Amino acid sequence: MKSFKKLFTSKPKPHIPESSFKIGGMGSLKVPDVIPSPEDDSHKLKKAFQGFGTDEDAIIEILGHRDANQRKKIRETYHQLYNETLLDALKSELSGDFGKAVILWTYDPSERDARLANEALKSKKKGIKHLEIIVEMSCASSPQHIVAVRQAYCTLFDHSVEEDIVASVPPPLRKTLVPVLDLEGHILILVGLVTSYRYDKEVVDTDVANLEADRLHEAIKTKDLAHDDVIFILSTRNFYQLRTTFECYKKKHGNPIDKDIEKSGKGDLESLLRMVMLCIDSPEKHFAEVVGTSIIGLGTDEDSLTRAIISRAEIDMMKVKSEYLNIYKSSLDDAVTGDTSGDYRKFLVTLLGGKI
Repeated sequence: MKSFKKLFTSKPKPHIPESSFKIGGMGSLKVPDVIPSPEDDSHKLKKAFQGFGTDEDAIIEILGHRDANQRKKIRETYHQLYNETLLDALKSELSGDFGKAVILWTYDPSERDARLANEALKSKKKGIKHLEIIVEMSCASSPQHIVAVRQAYCTLFDHSVEEDIVASVPPPLRKTLVPVLDLEGHILILVGLVTSYRYDKEVVDTDVANLEADRLHEAIKTKDLAHDDVIFILSTRNFYQLRTTFECYKKKHGNPIDKDIEKSGKGDLESLLRMVMLCIDSPEKHFAEVVGTSIIGLGTDEDSLTRAIISRAEIDMMKVKSEYLNIYKSSLDDAVTGDTSGDYRKFLVTLLGGKI
């Protein structure tokens, strides 16, 4: 196959009637119809931190019902009023899975993903599971978001996410994520996704989709999954174009592309590419599987569960819930409620749009 790169302690909480909340789009986050000022929210949060014990319910009631822009204004206002950061206050008052979840939620989304990516890349444990956040921020988010994450990463850690991928990810996986050359001159794949900037409008060329469906099929059939063509297609085409390519693939070759990749091998590269394909084609299915995997079986993977809910609460959690029901034949809300406890459960249920 020839390369064709040239193509491009709790206190009572105030009762707020359900009708006073609104929900937008396909997210599950519920925001009050009448939003208190950032000053009011900051005063209430400061009060929640004072005295004997912490008023966790007040923290959930405020932060669990504010969108990203509103949380940003609260962070800025809190700092102006009290000469300390809200995040520092939360870190000193909260702990455990509940504390981690609230702090991640309170970060700006790009800073949150940059921190999660750095944590994954610096982890002593190496494998597909720890690279999920890299794939998600590259393939299940807007082009603008991945640019913001890369900028935040450089600001926070004084080097780029691409450098850390090259330095810390084993060579077979590296090839799926940055257009940087390794010693043998091969294109590296995790880095290609991270450095790509996709066109974000719904523009599709069906002729190109058919051609690239065949090229992907050839790469899968010959087990050449890190071929330049695969990297080029996945890291440059807009998501609408890629979804059309995946549809063409299924029509022409009989199986969904992720299933053919799964059948071609059980190695890390196959698992990583399947995750990439699924995040691009159906983010809601990917995150439904993340939630399912985190709570089904022995023990709970709280970090993955937290990341999935926090990442999608403002985007498409209603779709994730629907997909979860299709896959597992049970309610995502019930699964989360049954597998968590305490303030951690209350906070996740709040972000899922439920009552506590």
